[in-house]
Amino acid sequence: MFLRPATEEKIARLISNAAQAPVPAIPAFLLINYFSTSFDRFLLITTISLLFASLLPVLVVELWSQMKGLDRDISRREERTAPLLIIIAVYLAGTAILYLVGAPLLAIILMFCYFSNTLVVLLITLFWKISIHSMGVSGPITALIFVFGVPGTLPMLILPFVMWSRVYLKKHTVAQVCVGALLGFVLTAAQFYLLSGL
Repeated sequence: MFLRPATEEKIARLISNAAQAPVPAIPAFLLINYFSTSFDRFLLITTISLLFASLLPVLVVELWSQMKGLDRDISRREERTAPLLIIIAVYLAGTAILYLVGAPLLAIILMFCYFSNTLVVLLITLFWKISIHSMGVSGPITALIFVFGVPGTLPMLILPFVMWSRVYLKKHTVAQVCVGALLGFVLTAAQFYLLSGL
């Protein structure tokens, strides 16, 4: 960018905070639920979706970072295992509850993607620090592309800025943000393709 360093840092922090993995889940679930369920069921399905995909994961990270005296990014790879395990359990519970209340298949698949993608993140994190921000943005974008086609590609415009912000803030290397984004696309696309045929 071509701004003063202090301004660039403020912009990078703003983008990074707005792109935490649970945040892109909000518009993704809102859009998918709105177009795939009846109006009277929309509120129930969306409340469950956002509780398990956004609110509870944010609370887990916030409480864990406060308890352990860590930054909200939980920057050290070694400190991420326990909160990731809790969040994986939250996503799995969300998937089961959406299934039990008869949510649309697309909403169930998206919640399952949050579960399985985070499980992959946990396994990688045992050896290497991958960008959860990049994966958390590219996954929901892929879901929107799968459901809405070309219009779903519009949110992709934010991904390069998210990747830039994480590298600029020295939270990740270029390789870590690129692998995170790529895995988010590939894993989510594969799961939507396979599971939507059930």
